[in-house]
Amino acid sequence: MDLLNLENPVFVTYAIAASLMVVKVMGQGWMTVHRMLKVGGGWASPEDLRTGLINKNPDPSQLNTNDYVDRSRRIHRNDLENIPAFWIAGLLFVLADPALLSAQLLLYGFVAVRLAHFLAYATKQSHEIRATFYTLGSLIVIYMALHMIWVTII
Repeated sequence: MDLLNLENPVFVTYAIAASLMVVKVMGQGWMTVHRMLKVGGGWASPEDLRTGLINKNPDPSQLNTNDYVDRSRRIHRNDLENIPAFWIAGLLFVLADPALLSAQLLLYGFVAVRLAHFLAYATKQSHEIRATFYTLGSLIVIYMALHMIWVTII
């Protein structure tokens, strides 16, 4: 466990990258809420039509799909499908005691491609562009997991 402390620059790299991804996941949820409030719609559940401080004049049309809101919701769902694997594989990768430069390239590389994926999705880029960023991030996570497997069986 000597590797999991703030004196280990590889762990510090992981801690920064993982924390940035926490902010990304949580921030995306807030972006979705902001968009729902901005357009007064795109609600997800029937109970959202109850009168309250935020929704003073409920209308069934508020449950209709709103692409502005739903785009943010899809980005959030994509984050939730990809970032948790990074958190786990990244931490295991730290335990494999990799070289600092390797860890920085992989961990910060994942953060960079997830942010690029967000920008591509938010600006309505083609599936091929989004898929490229997804693929790069996925390959990073897979590599880190396979690296840990390799280190543990040798």
